[in-house]
Amino acid sequence: MTALALLVALTLSLFTLPFSGNVQGAAKVYRIGMLRPGSPPAGSSPNLAAFHQGMHDLGYIEGQHFVVESRWAEGSDERLPDLAAELVRLHVDVIMAAGALATHAAQQATHTIPIVMLGVYDPVGAGLVASLARPGRNITGVSTLGLELAGKRLELLKETVPQLGRVAVLANPAAPPHTVFLENLTVVSQELGLQLQVLEVRSPDELDRAFTTLTQAGAQALFVLPDPPLLDRLDRRIADLTAQHRLPAIYPLKSYVDAGGLMSYAPSVPDIYRRVAYYVDKILKGAKPADLPVEQPTKFEFVINLKAAQALGLTIPPTLLFQADEVMR
Repeated sequence: MTALALLVALTLSLFTLPFSGNVQGAAKVYRIGMLRPGSPPAGSSPNLAAFHQGMHDLGYIEGQHFVVESRWAEGSDERLPDLAAELVRLHVDVIMAAGALATHAAQQATHTIPIVMLGVYDPVGAGLVASLARPGRNITGVSTLGLELAGKRLELLKETVPQLGRVAVLANPAAPPHTVFLENLTVVSQELGLQLQVLEVRSPDELDRAFTTLTQAGAQALFVLPDPPLLDRLDRRIADLTAQHRLPAIYPLKSYVDAGGLMSYAPSVPDIYRRVAYYVDKILKGAKPADLPVEQPTKFEFVINLKAAQALGLTIPPTLLFQADEVMR
């Protein structure tokens, strides 16, 4: 056989070899589970977009390098354990869990699949990690500063309404950090010369009664404690009731201000989702969650709604407008 004929024969043989999906060097498509207590967004979500951008910046292309298996509880938290178990059965490579309830559900469903949490105010107190520096289990991620920010929010409210004396605090006593939050607020309120009136809300049906009570008690402003399981899901209704009762208020999430509320001071949620991509990348490359310290937010957003201020007859001090990251007009 001539050299040319041999070359042709070898070339043809390559096309007739059986295909193997385990060809050395073939890229694995990772499966990322996402467990959330809420509902899928009607349109684009800046938070999810931030996560995907974070993955893209790290060199991942969705569909080529990873796919996301999203499971939403649609507001029914009792579904979270079943949804977490479903992700485990899918053999996902990592689970992203939003909030303490979702993270607990994932923790109960698996002790081996890495879990990246986000939006948990006190992961150590909640029993999710041993410490922020050394999580020690299959869970790590980005926590949400709450205790430290509560005092800052109260200071901003006082600066907005200098004559403020009595502040109503809307809180869900079933929320895990409820007691510690109130202890922190009490200390700061004493330093600012403010009286706190705590109004407990355990269900949406109790909101109207709470606002009637705070008005009758002479509250001059409202402070809403962070509460993902209940209050944060009622952001629009709470913002509407606050406007109806003509109360200045400060909120723990920008979504309240988007719904018409006066102001919010909170960690940047899109930035947290972007940082979650960093954890996912580290874990997919072999890092153990137990060895990845839990981060705390580093980027914060102070948002002011001037339209809401005008409706209340408030003049926002120029110093606050200068500090604001966003001023809605």
